[in-house]
Amino acid sequence: MQVLFATTNPAKVKKYRDLLKEKGIELVTIKDLDFKLDIDENGKDAIENAYIKAKTYYDKTKIPTIGMDNNLFIEELPEEKQPGTHVRRINGKELNDDEMITYYTNLVKENYGKLTAKWVYGMVICSDNGVNKFSWSKDHFYFVDKPCEKRNPGYPLDSITIVPEFNKYLAELTEEDKEVYKKKDNIDEVIEFITKSI
Repeated sequence: MQVLFATTNPAKVKKYRDLLKEKGIELVTIKDLDFKLDIDENGKDAIENAYIKAKTYYDKTKIPTIGMDNNLFIEELPEEKQPGTHVRRINGKELNDDEMITYYTNLVKENYGKLTAKWVYGMVICSDNGVNKFSWSKDHFYFVDKPCEKRNPGYPLDSITIVPEFNKYLAELTEEDKEVYKKKDNIDEVIEFITKSI
């Protein structure tokens, strides 16, 4: 069965593609389509933005569609400075991976070299079965002002994220580390949510 993942982020696709294939689900992406819709992601949180993406692409293609978004919260910042849904969009500009690393390392430097962060994820699936929503979070990690050399395309903040359990950059986790860390990602619950929703 084909399912559209309404994202242009290769890292998100890579994360779920093989696991869904094992369940008989073939992920297609915006890149696989002959068009890309201009979507105003103006939701107040990750679930609303995920819904906007999923609904817009489902209405156009009639393929069961996954929309996903994430919000970033930083403990040391006041409400008005929280990235929230605008992790990549700073002062109206969409940042590329390198610009994100520069922006967030500067933010860390302004705040004494370490920021405690939390991701809140939202996923919405629109299909003939209706609309299904799922949310989860990942916390207890921090950003530092010196990026590592390794880059995960689509996930630039992995290069400045330290995972306390391993005392390593997220981008430098070994395959064995990733298996342990995956449990924090709720990946099994996400895969189950997708398979039950379509």
